[in-house]
Amino acid sequence: MLLLLLAYLGGVLTLLSPCILPVLPFVFARADRPFLRSTLPLLLGMALTFTLVASLAAVGSQWVAQANQIGRWIALLLMALFAVALLWPALADHLLAPLQRVGARLSARADAADAAGRGGAWTSLLIGIATGLLWAPCAGPILGLVLTGAALHGASASTSTLLLAYALGAITALALAVWIGGRVFRALQARLGLGNLLRRVLGVAALLAVVAIALGWDTGLLTRLSTVSTARIEQGLLDAVPGAQPSAPPMMMGPATAGSEAPLPVEGTLPALDGATGWLNSPPLDAAQLRGKVVLIDFWTYSCINCLRAMPFVHEWQRRYRDHGLVVIGVHTPEFAFERDPRNVMKAVQQLKVDYPVALDNQYAIWRAFNNRYWPAHYFVDAQGNIRGHQFGEGNYARSEQVIRRLLAEAGQTRLPPPADPAAADLKGVAAQADMGNLRSPETYLGHARAEQFASPGGQRADTAFDYALPPALALNQWGLSGRWIIDDEAARLQQPGGRIAFQFHARDLHLVLAPRQDGTPVRFRVWLDGRPLPAADAGSDVGSDGSGVIDEHRLYQLVRQRGAVAPHRFEIEFLDAGAQAYAFTFG
Repeated sequence: MLLLLLAYLGGVLTLLSPCILPVLPFVFARADRPFLRSTLPLLLGMALTFTLVASLAAVGSQWVAQANQIGRWIALLLMALFAVALLWPALADHLLAPLQRVGARLSARADAADAAGRGGAWTSLLIGIATGLLWAPCAGPILGLVLTGAALHGASASTSTLLLAYALGAITALALAVWIGGRVFRALQARLGLGNLLRRVLGVAALLAVVAIALGWDTGLLTRLSTVSTARIEQGLLDAVPGAQPSAPPMMMGPATAGSEAPLPVEGTLPALDGATGWLNSPPLDAAQLRGKVVLIDFWTYSCINCLRAMPFVHEWQRRYRDHGLVVIGVHTPEFAFERDPRNVMKAVQQLKVDYPVALDNQYAIWRAFNNRYWPAHYFVDAQGNIRGHQFGEGNYARSEQVIRRLLAEAGQTRLPPPADPAAADLKGVAAQADMGNLRSPETYLGHARAEQFASPGGQRADTAFDYALPPALALNQWGLSGRWIIDDEAARLQQPGGRIAFQFHARDLHLVLAPRQDGTPVRFRVWLDGRPLPAADAGSDVGSDGSGVIDEHRLYQLVRQRGAVAPHRFEIEFLDAGAQAYAFTFG
């Protein structure tokens, strides 16, 4: 109930956000009509559509994203037709004939239908449904709470209920605005006779709104022009209510600090592992089979640099203690779509020499069963099936091994080999531990869903081909593109040879998650540092001495490793062939 109230209040605050501006013309266009038969169905249609689309978005599947884009463009077409009908009622019959055949009356004839009591509510409901596809409320902390819960625990009826509460809060505010605005409209019409003029003004406003949404101005220009921010108010509501703060979203986890020795509590029991979509190196395993064994559950994904740096230590524990009752199970939970392909994971398992069981957790079933949030994450399970400890992120390797040894001793193992020396590990390539003293650049995603610090003029254009240009200078941790790219929610995809990506970074190592053309054709590249070819001394493990390389797999590529003094640099990668796909920068 508490979260429902917070979601509702967050929706009310949407009226103060710039993202609501593009849909206001469609709402106010019906402000002078009966509320119950016109305005209310329109607002309910908006709420229902938003709830449905947002619920599907919470699932996070690729087909949902595609369906949403198709629906968005259909809605843009419907809104454009409605705007034209407001401007030129005489043309409405011709423009809206196909929609009339399916019962959609989005023209000036809606006035007559309302007056006669025929289909007025259905007209408004259909307009509301179409408008709802365009409605993209600013994702403040409260809406983030709802979507984060969906990402962690899966889409559910409770998630949809929270989203509906958010939507109802927004339409409550809109209904109040319509009521106030309607009284103003009626006063103007009665005293000044401006009905036709108002209709045309609303038509122009509606057309401008369609153009703004189609070009992405509704989330860019409008936000920059806004003088009102609701994020602080929403966050204040969350801060004021104990226990209302959302859990952190799934993320890559860097090095963790060491913890003190303490008794090992019982943190829960080992969940069932039957949600895996497949297994590598083993038949399916379940909790009952593992009773009597000490189990290490390792959540990882193969393009995660933090996972790759932790993996040598997991391998060493498995080698050192497997004959003493330790079972290591890797749970591969993908971050990017290409990591869902079992063939890609099988290849990575072979290349990384993973010989212990790996559960393919493509649907995040095991992830949710553990209530996990990080890559990498290690859970330590005793012989009775109780979770006795965890480690999120890199580091604390000696402590993690000590937990394993204590659980093995509790299980009756007395002749354990000496513990490993983490400092003696032979770590090469991407496995070398990060230089934390020089690490000043964060993981940075290139897909528009999570992109930050993008500096090319004009900003990102989501899901459409666009010719980008690099700015002459980049501030620390800014990046940009040159050439023709399509940026989808996960990656930037190059459409023509010669495209570049630039990043101003400060770290010893620079990695980039890359993929070849969608048909698997390799893509050649060259790396530049501060406008000059990458020096051989600073070449990463995936770059030749002349700064060249080839993208032939979907994986993380190490492009820069500074072997001298670490300093900030402008990195650029030039792709000699079309089709390169770039997902995320990571550093070390």
